[in-house]
Amino acid sequence: MPYEKQRVTIIGLGREGTALAKFLARHEAEVTVTDIKKEEALRDRIDELRGLPIRYLLGTHPEEALEADVIFVSPGVPRALPILTEARRRGIPLDTETRLFFSLCSAPIIGITGSSGKTTTTTLVGEIMRAGGYRTFVGGNIGSPLIDMVEQIRPSDKVVMELSSFQLDGLDQSPHIAAVLNLSPNHLDRHASMEDYVRAKQNIVRFQHHSDYAILNADQELTRELTKDCRGRVFLFSRKQELKEGACLVQGQISVRWEGKESRVCDVSDIQLLGDHNVENILAAAAVGWVAGAKTKAIRRVVTSFTGVEHRLELVAEIDGVRYYNDSIATSPARTIAALNSFVEPIVLLAGGREKHLPLASLARLIVSKTRSLILFGEAAPLLERAVLEALSKGNGVSIPIQRTSSLAEAVRTAAHVCQAGDVVLLSPACTSFDMYRDFAERGEHFKSLVRELRNSSHDEVGE
Repeated sequence: MPYEKQRVTIIGLGREGTALAKFLARHEAEVTVTDIKKEEALRDRIDELRGLPIRYLLGTHPEEALEADVIFVSPGVPRALPILTEARRRGIPLDTETRLFFSLCSAPIIGITGSSGKTTTTTLVGEIMRAGGYRTFVGGNIGSPLIDMVEQIRPSDKVVMELSSFQLDGLDQSPHIAAVLNLSPNHLDRHASMEDYVRAKQNIVRFQHHSDYAILNADQELTRELTKDCRGRVFLFSRKQELKEGACLVQGQISVRWEGKESRVCDVSDIQLLGDHNVENILAAAAVGWVAGAKTKAIRRVVTSFTGVEHRLELVAEIDGVRYYNDSIATSPARTIAALNSFVEPIVLLAGGREKHLPLASLARLIVSKTRSLILFGEAAPLLERAVLEALSKGNGVSIPIQRTSSLAEAVRTAAHVCQAGDVVLLSPACTSFDMYRDFAERGEHFKSLVRELRNSSHDEVGE
């Protein structure tokens, strides 16, 4: 087993860092964990590792953390961190949980990445493979870290991984089947540039072999350009054009064309997910499922019954004729644009949080054209307001009310006062949650609890 009896330092005691510390300690590595957070903030993680011989250096990254044969870097840790700069200067190897899992996994890996839609598509593919009769493990950027299960995985199993740019950065292996859903500006608060972000994403296909498959979005220039990095077979999907080979729409149906044969999966009207972006996710999932060996019947069963993943255009309740949707996963302008385009009803939009240094002009223009009211909260509220006011100044006399609130709770109360029957109240923040919440899921849960309080206080409840 790798790293047995070696000194290993893990930087970052998040979800992956905790699983990795547990795995390596159980396999007799000498494990040190360092995290900028203090012990009280990490109590749950430390309790999970109780009883294992692990040394903790918390609240800072001291020099003694460099007393290691290898350093594992968690996905959220900035690569420019001084301790990592010094590790590179000293020639200490850097590794990741993702790379270790790839090296130990005995089954071919299906990897899925993109700027948006990763979790929905990964979940769909996992369900498709299970419906096809395969023993399937789903993880990576969602669920439990797969390093916990690597010793249970058999060569005949299916492994489906959501892979973020942070997990792909520095990876020197690529999955057997790699899907790139889309590429748009994201995480530019952590990546040096858009080019750096795309370069990290490219690793999902860069190291493929001739027997591997790349599933790429034919409708986007950045993803089409990845074909030049593909050694294996390229299989495209498209919502906008019919393809001679690939997954596409044919006469209103999801269709897979492969080696001269065509399989009609279902009518688009049979899909329960909202939005054109989810049609693209289903096309990608159908393509991956087909290449991975699932039959049309299994693909159809899943894509026509799947109602979505929590915090992704999730219908929370309908109160007095107003539908409340939780799209807390929308941590970038591109995701909020997709959410806004999913509705024809008047929208009361709740947006804000911590910005990621991404362009706002396109989102601002769509907010002007698609919303009846904008309610802002969090650190980025002034920035979003300026962007929308600039878009309004270039319009044709169009005006929408903009209100800034001090919290999500106040934003929900404000929305309840301004909305009318037939409206959609949409939490789609276009920003991260880190100014107020641990993550987007905690923000989404808070929103749902606030909406349920509204519903319970309403005398005219329609129901969830």
